[in-house]
Amino acid sequence: MEFITNTWHWSVSGFLIGVVMLLLTYFGKTFGMSSNLRTICSMSGGSKTASYFNFDWREQKWNLAIVLGSIVGGFIAYHFLGNASNIDINPKTIAQLQHIGIDAPNGKFLPDALFSMEALTSPKGFLLLLLGGFLIGFGTPYAGGCTSGHAISGLSNFQLPSLIAVVGFFVGGLVMAHFLIPIIF
Repeated sequence: MEFITNTWHWSVSGFLIGVVMLLLTYFGKTFGMSSNLRTICSMSGGSKTASYFNFDWREQKWNLAIVLGSIVGGFIAYHFLGNASNIDINPKTIAQLQHIGIDAPNGKFLPDALFSMEALTSPKGFLLLLLGGFLIGFGTPYAGGCTSGHAISGLSNFQLPSLIAVVGFFVGGLVMAHFLIPIIF
């Protein structure tokens, strides 16, 4: 069991992602989390309100296994495979977080100041969640996919729009981490 709960080398994950991408390419499928949301919205009648959801979702229903796998896999990983003693955060990161009023995660992956139920139900947390959801809901169709779809599926197929999108994601993440989070918190 220790093999599963300890940190894996990046090459193992990269190899497994590569194998999955080869299989998806062989079967003519693409990977991405946003396509699941589009499929769910289309199944729920979203095509009546937006043409973006007007497609045959039955051809994409296999993709819903990714949503189910993410939920079940996250539950199993959190409840059965967690290894809090294996979480090492750079001391500089902890100092930077404390400088803007966010305590260290204390053996967890995420700090409570950002990811606890109290933070999410506060007016500020709720507004940030709502704004983030709106930006992702708008940005995903505008960018032609999500981070996982572009970074994993698009780059593995040598798609230039995916390369441009991934560079944009990284630049946006850097701007958020270094400039906007200190202003917000």
